[in-house]
Parts: sequence; C-alpha cells; structure tokens
Amino acid sequence: MWYTGILELSAWQVVAATLILTHVTIVAVTVYLHRYSAHRSLELNAVLKHFFRFWLWLTTAMNTREWTAIHRKHHAKCETPDDPHSPVQKGLGTVLRRGAELYMEEAKNEETLRVYGKNCPDDWVERNLYSRYPNLGIVLMLGLDLALFGVIGLTVWAVQMIWIPVWAAGVVNGLGHAVGYRNFECRDAATNLVPWGILIGGEELHNNHHTYPNSAKLSVRKWEFDMGWAWIKLFSLFGLAKVNRTAPIAHRVKAKHQLDMDSAMAILNNRFQIMAQYRKLVIKPLVQLELQRADASVRHQFRRAKRLLSREPSLLQDDQQAHIEVILEQSQSLRVIYEQRLALQQIWTRTSANGHDMLAAMKQWVHDAEASGIQSLREFAEHLRTYSLRPAVAHA
Repeated sequence: MWYTGILELSAWQVVAATLILTHVTIVAVTVYLHRYSAHRSLELNAVLKHFFRFWLWLTTAMNTREWTAIHRKHHAKCETPDDPHSPVQKGLGTVLRRGAELYMEEAKNEETLRVYGKNCPDDWVERNLYSRYPNLGIVLMLGLDLALFGVIGLTVWAVQMIWIPVWAAGVVNGLGHAVGYRNFECRDAATNLVPWGILIGGEELHNNHHTYPNSAKLSVRKWEFDMGWAWIKLFSLFGLAKVNRTAPIAHRVKAKHQLDMDSAMAILNNRFQIMAQYRKLVIKPLVQLELQRADASVRHQFRRAKRLLSREPSLLQDDQQAHIEVILEQSQSLRVIYEQRLALQQIWTRTSANGHDMLAAMKQWVHDAEASGIQSLREFAEHLRTYSLRPAVAHA
C-alpha cells in the first residue's frame, strides 16, 4: 500500500530503521567531521570520506568546511566570548535550546571560515552541489523516507533532522560543558557524560577529548565506551582507516628511581594523567584524613575539599576560591599539597620549551615534596621518578 511505503515495515521495524539511519549520521559526524576533518587524528579511505560527505548532505545539510572551522574555533577560543557555543559564556539554556542556531550564525562568519576552515574539500561536487544547494539533500532525504516508509516516513525524516541539533549541538556542546564528571583538569569546563555512547558515538566523553583533542580514541578508563572508536577499529580492519594519534601512554618502570630527562619528558607528555594521579594519591587521602581529624564545628568545610583542591584554577568562581581559602586556613597540610599542586602545574607552563630547565624545576619540586613531611606527597615524588618515555622492557 502507498501509505506503508515500499518496505511495508511494522512499527517496531520503523523504529529500528530510524535508529540505524540516525546512527550512520552520528558515525559520519564523529569519525569524519570531528576526528578526521577537524583534528586529523586519523586518515580515511577516499570512498568512505565521500560517502560520509554525501550522507551528511542528505541528513543534516551541514558543510564540511563550516563544521570543521566552527569546531576548531571552539577549541581555540574555548570558554571565551569568541567561543561559538560556550554555555559558560552564553548560558546553558541558550546552548541547549539554540545550539543549531548558534552553529548557523557562526557558519556565516567568513573570518571563521578563512582562519579555521583550511584543508577541507573544495572539489567540483563540493562547489557545485553540496555547498551550492545545501538544502537539496534533506529534501531528497524526505522523498526517500516517504517512498521507503510511507506516511510515517515524515516522522522518520523529522527525527533525522533533529538528531544532530539535539544530541551534538545541544547535549554535547551544552551539557558537555556544564554537568558530568572530569577525568582531567583541562583549562576549560568540558565534562564527560554517560551513558550515551550508542546515541552520540563517543562524543559524550568530552572532557577526555578536550584534554587530548588530537586523539582518535576518546575513552581513557576501562569502563568508558567510545562507539566511534569501535567503528574506527572496524574501518582499520578493512583498510579504510589509519589512526594517526591517540592519547599518550604513561609508562612507569618500578625499578627506576632517578629523575632524569627521560622522566621529565614523560611527565610533560602525560601531565594530565599525572595531575589526575595527584588528585587520587595525594589530595583524596589527605582530605579524608583531615576530615576525620576535624572538629565537628568545621567538618562541613571539608565536604567539597577534594573537588575544589583538584579544580583547574582558571575555572574557579569567586565563592569557590573563598571556600578554598577557608579550607587551607583549617589545615596546614592541605595548604602544602595545594601549593605543591599549583607549583607542579606551573613547571610545564614555564619550562616546557627548555628540557634542562624543566628537569631542574622537576628536581626542585621533588626535593620540596620529599622535605614536606607529608607521607602521601613524599610517595608521589617517588612515584614521579618511575615515569619513562619507554616501557619497562627497554630497561631490562
């Protein structure tokens, strides 16, 4: 019958087909637009790249150059007034409700496209079809949906049209900078959201991505699931993709007890993991100890201590900074480990361009930590000595 379409699917089959269609779009966004075009963390087969371009033209009307330029600008200007879609600047409600509009507004900015849109497709098809007639694709998609699914095809098409604006422009760009957990204290407010891997293709691991933007793999913890990475591994298996970069691996050699240039460079490469370890091995146990020791009248001051003392300083609000000062007034030990944390972060900010200066600064930091009299801090200093650019087998 004409109203059931060529496929004549049941209601549940239509739902399944819709999810498959939207998932292909998500894969196109996360693998092609994001990890390949914007960050070049992998290479893709030419046929696969053009399929993704064609599919995105059909299902989103998005242009590769526009999307790439806007995303690169987001990273370059993150959480500043120039960020195209920062909830920190524009408000969470605005990004959630108007994420797609913010994208379209920025896509009209020729300066953004000129500065951040380099090395994007500029072939005959791009110039004469995809860019020239951006809305023709979604009209064709509407016709295909109606032909395949019948009347319900209009609903299928509507879901396809809102999928990226809701999940990518709204949830990832909005909630992904406002709520969730943080594995790493990067310099912006990016967070990880779970458990949306199937629906967003791994893009929910936003804090991981902002920490290592050039990594083709977004998951870092064993329990985190990156659906986009699963597709990349599958494409690689068939020779359709080649991974260029992933997050650095932190090698540790337990028998290594000397802080040398190898250690300093390994620490620099893995600085975000190092600071995550500092939170786990130094801040957390000492906060718990101080919480047990504290008098009942001031114990409430330590409730948020672990999170606040681990927070990236540039992201702290005035009231949070004031709370930290209150906490540090209550505990000299917490003051020492907090100041040591800031000092450790400043080492690679000030000396990363000069390996010898960085090594000297690291040695001084380790000396100060060992002289602090705080057991967890002394153990962490010893922990730093074991880092290496090479795995343990190289020292055998």
